[in-house]
Amino acid sequence: MIVWLNGASGAGKSTAARHLLDLLPGSTLYDPELVGSELRLMLPAARLAQVGDYQDLPSWRRLVVDTAAALLNEVPGPLVTPMPLLRQEYRDEIFGGLASRRVPVRHVLLHAEETILRERADRRAGRAGGAPAQGRCRAHLEAYEDALGWLKQDAHVIDTARLTPRETAERIAEAVHAGAGACDIVQTPEPTAETLAAGVLLFDDADRVLLVDPTYKPGWEFPGGVVEPGEPPARAGLREVTEELGIRLHSAPRLLVLDWEPPKPPGFGGLRMLFDGGRLAGEQIRDLLLPGPELRDWRFATEAEAADMLPPVRWNRLRWALRAREQGRPLNLEAGVPVG
Repeated sequence: MIVWLNGASGAGKSTAARHLLDLLPGSTLYDPELVGSELRLMLPAARLAQVGDYQDLPSWRRLVVDTAAALLNEVPGPLVTPMPLLRQEYRDEIFGGLASRRVPVRHVLLHAEETILRERADRRAGRAGGAPAQGRCRAHLEAYEDALGWLKQDAHVIDTARLTPRETAERIAEAVHAGAGACDIVQTPEPTAETLAAGVLLFDDADRVLLVDPTYKPGWEFPGGVVEPGEPPARAGLREVTEELGIRLHSAPRLLVLDWEPPKPPGFGGLRMLFDGGRLAGEQIRDLLLPGPELRDWRFATEAEAADMLPPVRWNRLRWALRAREQGRPLNLEAGVPVG
């Protein structure tokens, strides 16, 4: 298990974490900032100049998960991780990766009011080097305020304003023992070979496409998932639509796109199929259900809106699927490019 202590600079994560080691038997401090420091030493300066923070590096997010899993093979756990994680898509990627390795996460937010955090940040900046450090601290606080809405919904919140570090650690330990902050993400194990996946495009009466927001990976997605061994792909799409949204489609969806996704380490690639599930009736849209451990939101989007919501590979697949729907014939893609 990982106890992830989130929060702004000055919330008391690091000091509380050290006290927490005394209260959780077998626990080990795991600081992902060390992963970032090592990447700074290994990556070319030109690559580092392309990102504003090491958390923006896909390699950092991947290594945070891999290192945690490796550590838990060496120590009994839990891992205590004091690390701000203020971008929801990074939270999804890291916590989803941990879920795929069967590592439970307790997400705890250490919070204090803005005035208190600014006072602490100013004191820290004064010790760290004046105006530049103060500017970085204030930018961090602004990012924290922007993230506070989803953080309070996702994590167990502990107000640290009037607590000593020891008292904060005691509150965290109580919350962990009570199961608070559990991120019940449903995620299949990471693939070890190429996979076959089936997605289903569903439309409203304005021909906007239905997109869903997974809790376990960044970006929006189409309803669908991995085809199980021996399962027909179209039937897999129908099953996923029912499991994810509570919608039962009464006819087999029509194939729009078959896309071969090449392996790109650490991914193995495979075949990706998109089917046309047709237009949803008003009562079907009204009765949409979301499984909390898998999906947090849904919305209908135009093609232009979807371009800003989907990761590039999914957007490209959707773009060609919409062309196939217009033309009334399926398209065969390789790496997102039509062939044949």
